[in-house]
Amino acid sequence: MSNRMIYLDNAATTRVHPEVFAAMTPFFTEEYGNPSAIYGFAQSAKNAVDHARETIAKSIGANTEEIYFTGGGSESDNWALKATAEAYAAKGKHIITSKIEHHAILHTAQWLEKQGYEITYLDVDENGLIDLEQLEKAIRPDTILISIMAANNEIGTIEPLKEIGKIAHEHGVLFHTDAVQAFAHIPLNVDEMNIDMLSASGHKINGPKGIGILYIRKGVKIRSFIHGGAQERSRRAGTHNVPGIVGMAKATELSTEKMEERNKYEIELRDYLIDRVLSEIPYSRLNGDRTRRLPNNANFCFRFIEGESMLILLDQNGIYGSSGSACTSGSLDPSHVLLAIGLPHEIAHGSLRLTLSEETTKEDIDYTVDRLKEIIARLRSMSPLYEDFVKKQQKGNH
Repeated sequence: MSNRMIYLDNAATTRVHPEVFAAMTPFFTEEYGNPSAIYGFAQSAKNAVDHARETIAKSIGANTEEIYFTGGGSESDNWALKATAEAYAAKGKHIITSKIEHHAILHTAQWLEKQGYEITYLDVDENGLIDLEQLEKAIRPDTILISIMAANNEIGTIEPLKEIGKIAHEHGVLFHTDAVQAFAHIPLNVDEMNIDMLSASGHKINGPKGIGILYIRKGVKIRSFIHGGAQERSRRAGTHNVPGIVGMAKATELSTEKMEERNKYEIELRDYLIDRVLSEIPYSRLNGDRTRRLPNNANFCFRFIEGESMLILLDQNGIYGSSGSACTSGSLDPSHVLLAIGLPHEIAHGSLRLTLSEETTKEDIDYTVDRLKEIIARLRSMSPLYEDFVKKQQKGNH
């Protein structure tokens, strides 16, 4: 086992920033009041929640009262789809999404199908982008919602949100975006992008786990999702997770302030990683759009190898990556995203996602690529498929 630790799985979760942790701490120990209480002691917790709501709203150009705190991205996605379906059922029961959404959207959509809703799953091109013409053609008089992610969690491709929102609004359809990977990583503005609902999560931006938001544009008639007390303007019951809320807001503030310089740094490092892998490892390919992708995301497929073995060997070298999204890494099926961009099963199996952070260094990348080259050569040397392929190539050259 290596003594080094190179964490390249920041799309799965991130380390809580020390300043975030410091901002949260008092609300566990000293300022532990329930913000819904009337007495003075609870006031500082209430003020902290109000301030957090304001900070997060500002980061996406929303109004403070349009931000609702949830337990995380998956809850926000479930709420957006299920509650919209319920509230607008009289208008229609047709929803449009894409084939590469996170499972929090896809599994909710499948559940809605069982409740009698009709879902259109849009195709994507080989880079993971949806086709705007196809989207427009899919809209029907009974379409009530379009839900397309801001950026894909596996291959990093950024979708054309502004254009999607424009099409949705021209047809009087609501537009929700799962922005869990994009929020506070790339600029998002709900008005400019015609977004009616947006999901985001704290732990993807150096904030804590178990906290998220759903932005709901004023006037969108969406019911409560969790019933109980009158918290969150009676739309989402449950005692506020004050430390989590404070932590997410602090993380949002830090990420938004440093977004430009961090993106510049990560893009440079990401492109260096991509160039080295593609030029030094034969039969490798980059998945997702070369430039329209998240600053910190690199996703590759290596032919003739199996992703699981590669991850185990990387782990033994102190390198932590993933073969897809964290939510499916326990399953042996190839990624639905890679299949949707047209990769055959056997190639999709050899995928590797490396997601950097501002703490990643050029030395980390060099060490990773050097180890990766050795690991892939070793795995291919044990692959009968690779052996056959090489023999065929040699025959072809004679």
